[in-house]
Amino acid sequence: MADTIAAEEMRAHWRSYVTFERLVLFSVLHIALVLVCLALAFLGGAPLIAFLLGVAGLAIVMGLVLGGSAQRS
Repeated sequence: MADTIAAEEMRAHWRSYVTFERLVLFSVLHIALVLVCLALAFLGGAPLIAFLLGVAGLAIVMGLVLGGSAQRS
């Protein structure tokens, strides 16, 4: 009985850890994407390329999020 509870708790903690890890990863990816797009738009003088990179990068990040949540279900 105690082993079952410990195993269930371990799985719950592992799911929480993986979820938090993914949250941190995607927030870092989003911040990096925004900074790159801002640097291209304002410092690089390429606002159209920055916009296209931002839209494509956002689509990739959202695809990773949705793909990861579909694998978990």
